[in-house]
Amino acid sequence: MEQTNNIDTHTRRIVTIILLVTCFISLMSQTMMVTALPVIQKDLHVSMNAAQWLTTGYTLIIGVVTPLSSNMYEKFTNRHVFLTTLGIFIVGTVMGCFATNFLTLLAARLVQACAGGMLMSFQMTTMISIYPPEKRGSILGLSSLVISVGPAIGPTISGLILQVMSWRYLFILVLPFMVLAWICGYFKLANYSQPRDINIDILSVVISLLGTALTLGSMTALTINLWLGLGMLISGLLVLTIFVRRQLKLVNPMLKVQIFLKPSFRLMTIVTICAFMIMLGTEQMIPIFTENVQGVSSFMSGMILLPGALCNAVVAPIAGHFYDEHGPVIPLFAGFTVILLASIPLVTVNAHTPLWLLTSAYALRMVGNGMIFGPALSEAFTKLSLAENSHGTALNNSLRQCFGAVSVTMLVVISNLPAKLIVGIRTSLWVTVGLTFLMIITFIYYLSVKNHLKE
Repeated sequence: MEQTNNIDTHTRRIVTIILLVTCFISLMSQTMMVTALPVIQKDLHVSMNAAQWLTTGYTLIIGVVTPLSSNMYEKFTNRHVFLTTLGIFIVGTVMGCFATNFLTLLAARLVQACAGGMLMSFQMTTMISIYPPEKRGSILGLSSLVISVGPAIGPTISGLILQVMSWRYLFILVLPFMVLAWICGYFKLANYSQPRDINIDILSVVISLLGTALTLGSMTALTINLWLGLGMLISGLLVLTIFVRRQLKLVNPMLKVQIFLKPSFRLMTIVTICAFMIMLGTEQMIPIFTENVQGVSSFMSGMILLPGALCNAVVAPIAGHFYDEHGPVIPLFAGFTVILLASIPLVTVNAHTPLWLLTSAYALRMVGNGMIFGPALSEAFTKLSLAENSHGTALNNSLRQCFGAVSVTMLVVISNLPAKLIVGIRTSLWVTVGLTFLMIITFIYYLSVKNHLKE
Protein backbone atom coordinates (compact mmCIF):
# COMPACT_ATOMS: atom_id res chain seq x y z
CA MET A 1 0.00 0.00 0.00
CA GLU A 2 1.58 3.25 -1.08
CA GLN A 3 1.54 6.39 0.99
CA THR A 4 -0.96 8.97 -0.18
CA ASN A 5 -0.45 12.40 1.27
CA ASN A 6 -2.45 14.23 -1.40
CA ILE A 7 -5.83 13.10 -0.04
CA ASP A 8 -7.92 16.08 1.00
CA THR A 9 -8.61 16.69 4.69
CA HIS A 10 -12.34 15.88 4.47
CA THR A 11 -11.67 12.46 2.92
CA ARG A 12 -9.01 11.70 5.51
CA ARG A 13 -11.44 12.48 8.31
CA ILE A 14 -14.15 10.24 6.85
CA VAL A 15 -11.70 7.36 6.34
CA THR A 16 -10.32 7.84 9.86
CA ILE A 17 -13.77 7.81 11.49
CA ILE A 18 -14.88 4.71 9.56
CA LEU A 19 -11.70 2.81 10.41
CA LEU A 20 -11.55 3.81 14.08
CA VAL A 21 -15.21 3.02 14.75
CA THR A 22 -14.99 -0.32 12.94
CA CYS A 23 -11.80 -1.35 14.72
CA PHE A 24 -13.15 -0.19 18.10
CA ILE A 25 -16.29 -2.32 17.78
CA SER A 26 -14.22 -5.29 16.60
CA LEU A 27 -11.84 -5.05 19.57
CA MET A 28 -14.69 -4.43 22.01
CA SER A 29 -16.46 -7.50 20.64
CA GLN A 30 -13.30 -9.52 21.30
CA THR A 31 -13.59 -9.10 25.09
CA MET A 32 -17.38 -8.79 25.46
CA MET A 33 -17.59 -12.56 25.68
CA VAL A 34 -15.50 -12.67 28.89
CA THR A 35 -18.40 -11.65 31.13
CA ALA A 36 -20.81 -13.92 29.27
CA LEU A 37 -18.88 -17.20 29.70
CA PRO A 38 -20.71 -18.37 32.87
CA VAL A 39 -24.08 -17.59 31.27
CA ILE A 40 -23.19 -19.42 28.04
CA GLN A 41 -21.80 -22.35 30.02
CA LYS A 42 -25.17 -22.88 31.70
CA ASP A 43 -27.32 -22.08 28.65
CA LEU A 44 -25.48 -24.39 26.22
CA HIS A 45 -24.54 -27.02 28.85
CA VAL A 46 -20.77 -27.02 28.32
CA SER A 47 -17.83 -27.03 30.72
CA MET A 48 -16.00 -23.82 31.62
CA ASN A 49 -12.87 -25.15 29.88
CA ALA A 50 -14.88 -25.54 26.68
CA ALA A 51 -16.58 -22.15 27.07
CA GLN A 52 -13.16 -20.52 27.57
CA TRP A 53 -12.36 -21.30 23.92
CA LEU A 54 -14.78 -18.55 22.89
CA THR A 55 -12.13 -16.09 24.10
CA THR A 56 -8.96 -18.18 23.77
CA GLY A 57 -9.84 -19.26 20.22
CA TYR A 58 -10.53 -15.66 19.23
CA THR A 59 -7.09 -14.55 20.44
CA LEU A 60 -5.44 -17.55 18.78
CA ILE A 61 -7.01 -16.85 15.37
CA ILE A 62 -6.09 -13.15 15.53
CA GLY A 63 -2.48 -14.12 16.17
CA VAL A 64 -2.55 -16.59 13.27
CA VAL A 65 -4.23 -14.27 10.76
CA THR A 66 -2.37 -11.02 11.46
CA PRO A 67 0.97 -12.05 9.84
CA LEU A 68 -0.89 -12.64 6.56
CA SER A 69 -2.20 -9.08 6.45
CA SER A 70 0.85 -7.43 4.87
CA ASN A 71 0.51 -9.51 1.69
CA MET A 72 -3.21 -8.77 1.48
CA TYR A 73 -2.60 -5.00 1.56
CA GLU A 74 0.01 -5.25 -1.18
CA LYS A 75 -1.97 -7.56 -3.47
CA PHE A 76 -5.41 -5.92 -3.21
CA THR A 77 -6.77 -2.36 -3.00
CA ASN A 78 -7.62 -0.79 0.35
CA ARG A 79 -11.32 -0.74 -0.61
CA HIS A 80 -11.32 -4.43 -1.53
CA VAL A 81 -9.56 -5.44 1.71
CA PHE A 82 -11.83 -3.35 3.95
CA LEU A 83 -15.18 -4.36 2.44
CA THR A 84 -14.25 -8.05 2.25
CA THR A 85 -12.84 -8.17 5.77
CA LEU A 86 -15.78 -6.32 7.30
CA GLY A 87 -18.14 -8.56 5.32
CA ILE A 88 -16.51 -11.62 6.91
CA PHE A 89 -16.96 -10.07 10.37
CA ILE A 90 -20.65 -9.46 9.62
CA VAL A 91 -21.07 -13.10 8.55
CA GLY A 92 -19.54 -14.26 11.84
CA THR A 93 -21.81 -11.90 13.79
CA VAL A 94 -24.94 -13.19 12.01
CA MET A 95 -23.84 -16.76 12.81
CA GLY A 96 -23.57 -15.76 16.47
CA CYS A 97 -27.07 -14.25 16.45
CA PHE A 98 -28.62 -17.56 15.37
CA ALA A 99 -26.26 -20.02 17.10
CA THR A 100 -28.24 -22.81 18.79
CA ASN A 101 -25.31 -24.92 20.00
CA PHE A 102 -21.77 -24.39 21.25
CA LEU A 103 -19.95 -25.48 18.08
CA THR A 104 -21.89 -23.01 15.94
CA LEU A 105 -21.19 -20.26 18.46
CA LEU A 106 -17.48 -21.12 18.50
CA ALA A 107 -17.41 -21.11 14.69
CA ALA A 108 -19.05 -17.67 14.73
CA ARG A 109 -16.36 -16.33 17.08
CA LEU A 110 -13.55 -17.77 14.97
CA VAL A 111 -14.99 -16.21 11.79
CA GLN A 112 -15.18 -12.87 13.62
CA ALA A 113 -11.57 -13.31 14.73
CA CYS A 114 -10.36 -13.89 11.16
CA ALA A 115 -11.73 -10.48 10.24
CA GLY A 116 -10.72 -8.87 13.55
CA GLY A 117 -7.03 -9.60 13.03
CA MET A 118 -7.11 -8.10 9.54
CA LEU A 119 -9.12 -5.03 10.60
CA MET A 120 -6.67 -4.08 13.34
CA SER A 121 -3.66 -4.18 10.99
CA PHE A 122 -5.60 -2.56 8.14
CA GLN A 123 -6.56 0.38 10.34
CA MET A 124 -2.98 1.06 11.43
CA THR A 125 -1.45 0.60 7.97
CA THR A 126 -4.04 2.84 6.33
CA MET A 127 -3.68 5.63 8.89
CA ILE A 128 0.10 5.61 8.51
CA SER A 129 -0.29 5.67 4.72
CA ILE A 130 -2.77 8.55 4.34
CA TYR A 131 -1.22 10.95 6.87
CA PRO A 132 2.16 12.71 6.54
CA PRO A 133 4.93 11.71 9.01
CA GLU A 134 4.58 14.92 11.04
CA LYS A 135 0.98 13.91 11.93
CA ARG A 136 1.84 10.30 12.74
CA GLY A 137 1.97 10.73 16.53
CA SER A 138 -1.49 12.27 16.72
CA ILE A 139 -3.08 9.72 14.43
CA LEU A 140 -1.43 6.72 16.09
CA GLY A 141 -2.52 8.22 19.42
CA LEU A 142 -6.08 7.72 18.21
CA SER A 143 -5.16 4.23 17.05
CA SER A 144 -3.68 3.36 20.45
CA LEU A 145 -6.86 4.73 22.08
CA VAL A 146 -8.88 2.19 20.10
CA ILE A 147 -6.43 -0.66 20.80
CA SER A 148 -6.44 0.07 24.55
CA VAL A 149 -10.01 1.20 25.25
CA GLY A 150 -11.89 -1.23 22.97
CA PRO A 151 -10.83 -4.41 24.80
CA ALA A 152 -10.95 -2.68 28.21
CA ILE A 153 -14.54 -1.48 27.88
CA GLY A 154 -15.86 -4.73 26.34
CA PRO A 155 -16.52 -6.59 29.62
CA THR A 156 -18.28 -3.56 31.13
CA ILE A 157 -20.60 -3.14 28.13
CA SER A 158 -21.23 -6.88 28.13
CA GLY A 159 -22.09 -6.81 31.84
CA LEU A 160 -24.64 -4.05 31.27
CA ILE A 161 -26.25 -5.95 28.37
CA LEU A 162 -26.39 -9.23 30.30
CA GLN A 163 -28.21 -7.52 33.18
CA VAL A 164 -31.35 -7.26 31.02
CA MET A 165 -30.81 -9.38 27.87
CA SER A 166 -29.52 -12.79 26.79
CA TRP A 167 -25.97 -13.43 25.53
CA ARG A 168 -27.23 -13.43 21.90
CA TYR A 169 -27.61 -9.66 22.13
CA LEU A 170 -23.81 -9.40 22.32
CA PHE A 171 -24.01 -10.24 18.61
CA ILE A 172 -27.39 -8.69 17.78
CA LEU A 173 -26.46 -5.22 19.08
CA VAL A 174 -23.07 -5.25 17.29
CA LEU A 175 -24.55 -6.23 13.92
CA PRO A 176 -26.27 -2.94 12.90
CA PHE A 177 -23.13 -0.91 13.69
CA MET A 178 -20.98 -3.14 11.49
CA VAL A 179 -23.53 -3.16 8.66
CA LEU A 180 -23.68 0.65 8.83
CA ALA A 181 -19.87 0.79 8.76
CA TRP A 182 -19.84 -1.47 5.67
CA ILE A 183 -22.39 0.78 3.91
CA CYS A 184 -20.37 3.90 4.79
CA GLY A 185 -17.22 2.20 3.54
CA TYR A 186 -18.91 1.18 0.30
CA PHE A 187 -19.99 4.73 -0.50
CA LYS A 188 -17.23 6.79 1.14
CA LEU A 189 -14.03 4.71 1.03
CA ALA A 190 -12.25 5.41 -2.25
CA ASN A 191 -9.39 3.45 -3.79
CA TYR A 192 -6.17 5.29 -3.00
CA SER A 193 -3.72 2.36 -2.88
CA GLN A 194 -1.94 0.76 -5.81
CA PRO A 195 -1.92 -3.06 -5.56
CA ARG A 196 1.12 -4.96 -6.79
CA ASP A 197 1.11 -8.25 -8.67
CA ILE A 198 2.90 -10.29 -6.02
CA ASN A 199 3.00 -14.06 -5.59
CA ILE A 200 2.09 -15.12 -2.08
CA ASP A 201 4.47 -17.82 -0.84
CA ILE A 202 2.08 -20.59 0.23
CA LEU A 203 4.76 -22.49 2.15
CA SER A 204 5.47 -19.38 4.24
CA VAL A 205 1.75 -19.05 4.97
CA VAL A 206 1.54 -22.68 6.13
CA ILE A 207 4.68 -22.41 8.29
CA SER A 208 3.44 -19.14 9.81
CA LEU A 209 0.02 -20.59 10.59
CA LEU A 210 1.52 -23.71 12.18
CA GLY A 211 4.16 -21.86 14.22
CA THR A 212 1.79 -19.19 15.50
CA ALA A 213 -0.95 -21.71 16.32
CA LEU A 214 1.45 -23.92 18.29
CA THR A 215 2.98 -20.98 20.16
CA LEU A 216 -0.32 -19.34 21.11
CA GLY A 217 -2.03 -22.67 21.74
CA SER A 218 0.73 -23.60 24.18
CA MET A 219 -0.36 -20.75 26.44
CA THR A 220 -3.70 -22.47 27.04
CA ALA A 221 -2.11 -25.93 27.17
CA LEU A 222 0.28 -24.80 29.92
CA THR A 223 -2.67 -24.20 32.25
CA ILE A 224 -3.91 -27.77 31.64
CA ASN A 225 -0.73 -29.87 31.25
CA LEU A 226 2.75 -28.43 31.83
CA TRP A 227 4.66 -30.86 29.59
CA LEU A 228 2.14 -30.65 26.75
CA GLY A 229 2.31 -26.85 26.92
CA LEU A 230 6.11 -26.79 26.95
CA GLY A 231 6.25 -29.24 24.04
CA MET A 232 3.88 -27.09 21.98
CA LEU A 233 5.80 -23.92 22.89
CA ILE A 234 9.20 -25.35 21.91
CA SER A 235 7.76 -26.81 18.69
CA GLY A 236 6.09 -23.51 17.84
CA LEU A 237 9.28 -21.52 18.40
CA LEU A 238 11.26 -23.96 16.23
CA VAL A 239 8.70 -23.66 13.42
CA LEU A 240 8.76 -19.85 13.69
CA THR A 241 12.57 -19.95 13.48
CA ILE A 242 12.23 -21.86 10.21
CA PHE A 243 9.72 -19.23 9.06
CA VAL A 244 12.13 -16.37 9.82
CA ARG A 245 15.02 -18.11 8.01
CA ARG A 246 12.81 -18.62 4.96
CA GLN A 247 11.73 -14.96 4.92
CA LEU A 248 15.38 -13.87 4.93
CA LYS A 249 16.04 -15.94 1.80
CA LEU A 250 12.98 -14.92 -0.27
CA VAL A 251 13.12 -12.01 -2.73
CA ASN A 252 9.48 -11.12 -1.95
CA PRO A 253 8.94 -12.43 1.58
CA MET A 254 5.57 -12.78 3.25
CA LEU A 255 6.96 -10.63 6.08
CA LYS A 256 10.06 -8.45 5.80
CA VAL A 257 11.63 -9.53 9.07
CA GLN A 258 14.75 -7.57 8.05
CA ILE A 259 13.11 -4.45 9.44
CA PHE A 260 14.06 -5.74 12.90
CA LEU A 261 17.62 -4.76 12.03
CA LYS A 262 16.51 -1.14 12.39
CA PRO A 263 17.01 -0.14 16.06
CA SER A 264 14.01 2.19 16.15
CA PHE A 265 11.58 -0.52 15.06
CA ARG A 266 13.16 -3.32 17.10
CA LEU A 267 13.56 -1.47 20.40
CA MET A 268 10.36 0.58 20.32
CA THR A 269 8.36 -2.52 19.37
CA ILE A 270 9.70 -4.09 22.58
CA VAL A 271 8.42 -1.04 24.49
CA THR A 272 4.93 -1.30 22.92
CA ILE A 273 4.84 -5.04 23.66
CA CYS A 274 5.74 -4.48 27.33
CA ALA A 275 3.12 -1.72 27.64
CA PHE A 276 0.49 -4.03 26.15
CA MET A 277 1.51 -6.92 28.45
CA ILE A 278 1.25 -4.65 31.50
CA MET A 279 -2.18 -3.41 30.44
CA LEU A 280 -3.63 -6.88 29.74
CA GLY A 281 -1.98 -8.40 32.81
CA THR A 282 -3.33 -5.76 35.19
CA GLU A 283 -6.72 -5.95 33.48
CA GLN A 284 -6.76 -9.70 34.15
CA MET A 285 -5.43 -9.66 37.73
CA ILE A 286 -7.77 -7.03 39.20
CA PRO A 287 -11.02 -8.95 38.44
CA ILE A 288 -9.42 -12.19 39.72
CA PHE A 289 -8.56 -10.39 42.96
CA THR A 290 -11.86 -8.60 43.46
CA GLU A 291 -14.05 -11.60 42.58
CA ASN A 292 -12.08 -14.38 44.33
CA VAL A 293 -10.62 -12.53 47.31
CA GLN A 294 -13.13 -9.74 47.98
CA GLY A 295 -16.26 -11.49 46.66
CA VAL A 296 -17.20 -8.69 44.25
CA SER A 297 -19.54 -9.48 41.31
CA SER A 298 -18.19 -9.73 37.75
CA PHE A 299 -20.26 -6.69 36.77
CA MET A 300 -18.74 -4.62 39.57
CA SER A 301 -15.27 -5.80 38.55
CA GLY A 302 -15.97 -4.50 35.06
CA MET A 303 -17.04 -1.16 36.50
CA ILE A 304 -13.73 -0.92 38.40
CA LEU A 305 -11.92 -1.12 35.04
CA LEU A 306 -14.15 1.44 33.28
CA PRO A 307 -12.55 4.68 34.63
CA GLY A 308 -9.15 3.40 33.52
CA ALA A 309 -10.41 2.86 29.99
CA LEU A 310 -11.89 6.37 29.93
CA CYS A 311 -8.65 7.89 31.27
CA ASN A 312 -6.69 6.15 28.54
CA ALA A 313 -9.15 7.47 25.96
CA VAL A 314 -8.46 11.03 27.10
CA VAL A 315 -4.68 10.75 27.48
CA ALA A 316 -3.73 8.76 24.35
CA PRO A 317 -4.58 11.45 21.72
CA ILE A 318 -2.97 14.18 23.85
CA ALA A 319 0.23 12.13 24.19
CA GLY A 320 0.24 11.51 20.43
CA HIS A 321 -0.07 15.22 19.66
CA PHE A 322 2.67 16.02 22.20
CA TYR A 323 4.92 13.47 20.49
CA ASP A 324 4.43 15.24 17.14
CA GLU A 325 5.57 18.51 18.70
CA HIS A 326 8.30 17.41 21.13
CA GLY A 327 9.31 13.80 20.46
CA PRO A 328 9.06 10.66 22.64
CA VAL A 329 11.26 11.47 25.67
CA ILE A 330 8.85 13.46 27.87
CA PRO A 331 5.66 11.39 27.31
CA LEU A 332 7.46 8.07 27.78
CA PHE A 333 9.36 8.99 30.95
CA ALA A 334 6.20 10.59 32.34
CA GLY A 335 4.32 7.37 31.55
CA PHE A 336 6.97 5.21 33.21
CA THR A 337 6.78 7.34 36.36
CA VAL A 338 2.97 7.22 36.51
CA ILE A 339 2.88 3.42 36.07
CA LEU A 340 5.43 2.92 38.85
CA LEU A 341 3.50 5.22 41.21
CA ALA A 342 0.28 3.35 40.44
CA SER A 343 2.04 0.06 41.22
CA ILE A 344 2.53 0.93 44.92
CA PRO A 345 -1.07 0.17 46.02
CA LEU A 346 -1.36 -2.73 43.55
CA VAL A 347 1.61 -4.78 44.81
CA THR A 348 0.43 -4.34 48.41
CA VAL A 349 -3.23 -5.35 47.95
CA ASN A 350 -5.00 -7.29 50.68
CA ALA A 351 -8.53 -8.46 51.40
CA HIS A 352 -9.39 -5.09 52.93
CA THR A 353 -8.07 -2.86 50.11
CA PRO A 354 -10.90 -0.41 49.28
CA LEU A 355 -12.37 -0.61 45.78
CA TRP A 356 -11.82 3.12 45.21
CA LEU A 357 -8.08 2.60 45.70
CA LEU A 358 -8.01 -0.27 43.19
CA THR A 359 -10.04 1.79 40.73
CA SER A 360 -7.72 4.79 41.13
CA ALA A 361 -4.55 2.70 40.84
CA TYR A 362 -5.77 0.99 37.67
CA ALA A 363 -6.91 4.30 36.18
CA LEU A 364 -3.49 5.80 36.93
CA ARG A 365 -1.79 2.84 35.25
CA MET A 366 -3.95 3.37 32.17
CA VAL A 367 -2.97 7.05 32.14
CA GLY A 368 0.68 5.97 32.11
CA ASN A 369 -0.03 3.41 29.42
CA GLY A 370 -1.72 6.07 27.29
CA MET A 371 1.37 8.27 27.59
CA ILE A 372 3.64 5.45 26.43
CA PHE A 373 1.85 3.35 23.83
CA GLY A 374 1.06 5.85 21.05
CA PRO A 375 4.40 7.72 21.08
CA ALA A 376 6.34 4.43 21.26
CA LEU A 377 4.33 3.03 18.35
CA SER A 378 4.93 6.18 16.30
CA GLU A 379 8.66 6.13 17.05
CA ALA A 380 8.85 2.48 15.94
CA PHE A 381 7.78 3.46 12.42
CA THR A 382 10.03 6.51 11.96
CA LYS A 383 12.73 4.72 9.95
CA LEU A 384 10.53 2.38 7.91
CA SER A 385 10.11 3.06 4.21
CA LEU A 386 6.64 3.44 2.70
CA ALA A 387 6.74 -0.11 1.35
CA GLU A 388 7.67 -1.47 4.79
CA ASN A 389 4.76 0.07 6.72
CA SER A 390 2.35 -2.84 6.18
CA HIS A 391 5.05 -5.34 7.18
CA GLY A 392 5.86 -3.29 10.28
CA THR A 393 2.19 -3.14 11.24
CA ALA A 394 1.73 -6.89 10.77
CA LEU A 395 4.85 -7.71 12.80
CA ASN A 396 4.02 -5.26 15.59
CA ASN A 397 0.43 -6.46 15.89
CA SER A 398 1.39 -10.16 15.71
CA LEU A 399 4.06 -9.87 18.38
CA ARG A 400 1.80 -7.75 20.58
CA GLN A 401 -1.00 -10.33 20.40
CA CYS A 402 1.38 -13.24 21.05
CA PHE A 403 3.07 -11.63 24.04
CA GLY A 404 -0.28 -10.35 25.31
CA ALA A 405 -1.51 -13.94 25.43
CA VAL A 406 1.76 -14.95 27.11
CA SER A 407 1.38 -12.26 29.78
CA VAL A 408 -2.18 -13.24 30.71
CA THR A 409 -1.34 -16.95 30.92
CA MET A 410 1.94 -16.33 32.75
CA LEU A 411 0.36 -14.08 35.37
CA VAL A 412 -2.60 -16.42 35.95
CA VAL A 413 -0.21 -19.38 36.41
CA ILE A 414 2.01 -17.35 38.79
CA SER A 415 -1.01 -16.20 40.81
CA ASN A 416 -2.04 -19.83 41.39
CA LEU A 417 1.40 -21.09 42.48
CA PRO A 418 1.39 -19.98 46.17
CA ALA A 419 -0.97 -21.57 48.69
CA LYS A 420 -2.68 -18.21 49.22
CA LEU A 421 -4.18 -16.55 46.14
CA ILE A 422 -3.51 -13.06 47.50
CA VAL A 423 0.26 -13.80 47.60
CA GLY A 424 0.14 -15.07 44.02
CA ILE A 425 -1.70 -11.97 42.81
CA ARG A 426 0.84 -9.68 44.47
CA THR A 427 3.66 -11.67 42.84
CA SER A 428 1.97 -11.37 39.43
CA LEU A 429 1.65 -7.62 39.84
CA TRP A 430 5.34 -7.42 40.79
CA VAL A 431 6.05 -9.07 37.43
CA THR A 432 4.30 -6.15 35.72
CA VAL A 433 6.59 -3.80 37.67
CA GLY A 434 9.52 -5.77 36.26
CA LEU A 435 8.13 -5.26 32.76
CA THR A 436 7.99 -1.52 33.45
CA PHE A 437 11.70 -1.48 34.31
CA LEU A 438 12.38 -3.49 31.14
CA MET A 439 10.60 -0.74 29.18
CA ILE A 440 12.69 1.94 30.88
CA ILE A 441 15.98 0.13 30.19
CA THR A 442 15.01 -0.53 26.56
CA PHE A 443 14.03 3.09 25.95
CA ILE A 444 17.22 4.46 27.55
CA TYR A 445 19.26 2.10 25.37
CA TYR A 446 17.29 3.24 22.31
CA LEU A 447 18.05 6.89 23.09
CA SER A 448 21.77 6.09 23.38
CA VAL A 449 21.72 4.25 20.04
CA LYS A 450 19.74 7.08 18.44
CA ASN A 451 22.21 9.71 19.69
CA HIS A 452 25.16 7.59 18.54
CA LEU A 453 23.72 7.31 15.02
CA LYS A 454 23.35 11.12 14.86
CA GLU A 455 27.04 11.67 15.63
